[in-house]
Amino acid sequence: MNELSLALLFSLLALCLTLSAFFSGTETALMSVNRYQLRTLARQGHRRAIVAERLLGRPDKLIGLVLLGNNLANNLAATLVAVIVLRIMNDEWLAVGAGLLTLLMLIFCEVGPKTAGALYSQPIALASVPIYRVLEWGLYPFVWVINRITNGLLRLVGVTVDRQTQQTALTQEELRTVVAEAGALIPRRHQQMLMSILDLERITVDDIMIPRSEVFGIDITEDWSVVLERLRDSQHTRLPVYEGELNNLIGVLHMKRIANELARNRLTRDSLRELAVQRGASFVPKGTPLNTQLLNFQRDRRRFGFVVDEYGDVQGLITLEDLLEEIVGDFTTDAGTVAHKDIHEDAPGVYIINGSTTIRAVNRALGWKLPTTGPKTLNGLLLEQLETIPSAGAVLRVGNHVFEVLQITDNSIRAARVTTHKTEESDSELI
Repeated sequence: MNELSLALLFSLLALCLTLSAFFSGTETALMSVNRYQLRTLARQGHRRAIVAERLLGRPDKLIGLVLLGNNLANNLAATLVAVIVLRIMNDEWLAVGAGLLTLLMLIFCEVGPKTAGALYSQPIALASVPIYRVLEWGLYPFVWVINRITNGLLRLVGVTVDRQTQQTALTQEELRTVVAEAGALIPRRHQQMLMSILDLERITVDDIMIPRSEVFGIDITEDWSVVLERLRDSQHTRLPVYEGELNNLIGVLHMKRIANELARNRLTRDSLRELAVQRGASFVPKGTPLNTQLLNFQRDRRRFGFVVDEYGDVQGLITLEDLLEEIVGDFTTDAGTVAHKDIHEDAPGVYIINGSTTIRAVNRALGWKLPTTGPKTLNGLLLEQLETIPSAGAVLRVGNHVFEVLQITDNSIRAARVTTHKTEESDSELI
C-alpha cells in the first residue's frame, strides 16, 4: 500500500466505514422488521418483500453474509488507518489512530446506523434487498463454508438451526397484544370485537345464559286460556314448551307456525303439543366454551339451546343472539347509553341493575371489576356475599361498589341500586 496516495487511502477508508455502517444498519432493520407486515406485502406481490421474507427464512445464512461483509470492512479499515498513521506520523501514533477509529466506528458505523435501522426498519430493510441479492450470489461459497462450520459447532451444544428457524405461530395472549397495540390502525370498536372473539374460548355458556328462573316458556298443563294469553303476549319467535316444569321439555314452538291457527282460534292443546314435538329441544352441557357452542349452533342450524348440568337438569337458556352480543355488543341498546338493556343509569355514578344480569355483562358495560370466578349473575354474587335471603332495603358493599336491594321475588334479588365510590375496598361488608 506504500505506492497508494494519501487521497486514495482516505477514500478507501471512507468506503470501508460506509460499508460497515450499511451492514450494521441493515442487519438491525432486517432483524427488527415486522414479519407480518412484510408477509402482507409479499402476498400482495411486492418483489422486495418477497426476497426479504426469503432471506429472513434462513437467518443463519443472512447473519453469515452480514457479518462476513461487516468484518471485512472493519478489518480493512483498521489496516488502512495503520498505513495512514505510519505514512504521516510514526508507529508511536498507532494507538491514537486505533482509538480515533474505534470512536469513529462506534458513532457512525454502529450506534447511528443501528438506531436508524430500528426506527425505520421496513423502508431500510426493503431498500437493502437488491444489494443483499447481489452479495448473496457473489459471496455464496464463503458464506456456505462459514455456515457449515458454525452450524456444526451449534449442534455440539444441542442447537439445531433448521428447527429454530421454523415460523412460530402467535399465542392467544400475543395476538391480544398485537390487537391492543394496533392503535389508530384498527378502530376502537373493531378492537373490542376482535378481543371478544379471542375471549370466546375462555368464556362458557354458564357466563351468559339466561337463568332458569328467567326463561319464558309455555306450560302445556296450565289452563288453556292462560296458555293462549301467554302465546298472544309473547315477544319471542321461539318458545320452549314443557309439561309441569322446565325439566320436562316437550320441544320448541316456532310462533310463525301457529300464527294463523292462533288468529283463527283453531289452535288446540293437542295441535300445540304436535307442533312443539316436531322441533325437539337442543341441550348444551354446562361449561361448554362459547367458541364450541357457536360452531354447534352453526352445524345444527339452531338458534338456542338449554344448558343442563351433570344430572340433566335445565340450568338456563343460551341463545345465538346472546352469543353474538358477546362479540358485537348489545343489539338493542343505543350506543350513546350504557351498553346493556338490563342496566339503567339512575344518576351520575348510580345504576339500577336487574338481578339476573350476568357479572360479565355488568363489568363490560360499566368497566367494573366485580369477581367472575364464583356466581355468574348479580343475584348470585349478592346472595353469596350476604349468605342469606335479604329483605328489600338491605345494603352491601362489594369492593368500591355499594349495592342496595330494591326488590325480592321468589327468594332472589330482582333489582338492585348500585353506587360507585372512589375509595377501593378489598373486602365485602354488610352496611
